[in-house]
Amino acid sequence: MKSMTYAFQMGKVLHNLDSSDFECKFRLCLFLPAGNIRAFTTLAWSRMRLIPKPLPRRIVLWPALLLICGLNLSGCRLGATDAATRGKELFETCVPCHQQDGSGSRVLGAPNIAGMKEWYVEEEVDKFRDGVRGMQFSDMEGMRMRPMALSLPTDEDVKTVAHYVESLPPVRHASSLPGDPKAGGALYATCSACHGANGAGNQDLGAPRIGGIDDWYLATQIRKFKSGVRGANPKDFEGQLMRPMALTLANDDAVRNVIAYIGTLQP
Repeated sequence: MKSMTYAFQMGKVLHNLDSSDFECKFRLCLFLPAGNIRAFTTLAWSRMRLIPKPLPRRIVLWPALLLICGLNLSGCRLGATDAATRGKELFETCVPCHQQDGSGSRVLGAPNIAGMKEWYVEEEVDKFRDGVRGMQFSDMEGMRMRPMALSLPTDEDVKTVAHYVESLPPVRHASSLPGDPKAGGALYATCSACHGANGAGNQDLGAPRIGGIDDWYLATQIRKFKSGVRGANPKDFEGQLMRPMALTLANDDAVRNVIAYIGTLQP
């Protein structure tokens, strides 16, 4: 008797529900004959077939799976990107100063780096990243360069962009400084011990190619070596070798003359 009363009360409750709040489409009167809770439950389940069922889990998971696959494919595409393309992408950070072709900008103090050897570019970028270069307030160009070097988060990125720089065709600019190449030839004898007779450089000695490098940039760097802006940091082994050589150039005329001679070299 109690179960019939309970079923009758449940029928009244369900009858009072608004149809918009109750998605089940079975008729409430079917609950009324239920003589006990088991009958009530059996009838309820028999009519649940009329309630819209949730989507199967497999169907619900499809969008998520497609998204994951898309991300994985994107990662595969990036991983399959050849080194040259990756290097070009990383070099976009360098373009505002060094230009798309690596020819540099005198206005910004950015050197012509197109065709520079990978080992040297990698070495100097690492010096900027480690604070060996670009930490002195008197080195404005170096201080601009250091944040750009730090934007390369991994050693692999440094190596990749350095490889791309070497792949760029060298760009040679006309001389912009006065100087006597003949007088500079005698002075260059000291430089050739490391940089080579034709200015091609020597990796074993950490000496970069200087033939074909803009004269204004060479003059700027020699002044920095002479003043101690470069070559004074004990962690800069190559710079410490270069600084005494720069100090052998007694004055600005000597600097301009040796640079004028370097401008005649074909590495």
